[in-house]
Amino acid sequence: MENYIICNCKQVSYTDIEHALENHNKMEDVLEVFKDVQRITHCSTGCGGCHDKVLDVISEIMMA
Repeated sequence: MENYIICNCKQVSYTDIEHALENHNKMEDVLEVFKDVQRITHCSTGCGGCHDKVLDVISEIMMA
């Protein structure tokens, strides 16, 4: 998959989110996982405009 920026404010890419998810399993609550990804990458802590995109990427990766 092509790597691209999800969070412009913090320059967090798809791959950065993928790496942040390495220790999570597919059955976890996406919102709890989001908090962990946010803590690791700082995505969606600037303007917050990427919030839904980040959730979509987390869901996509966890369902793969």
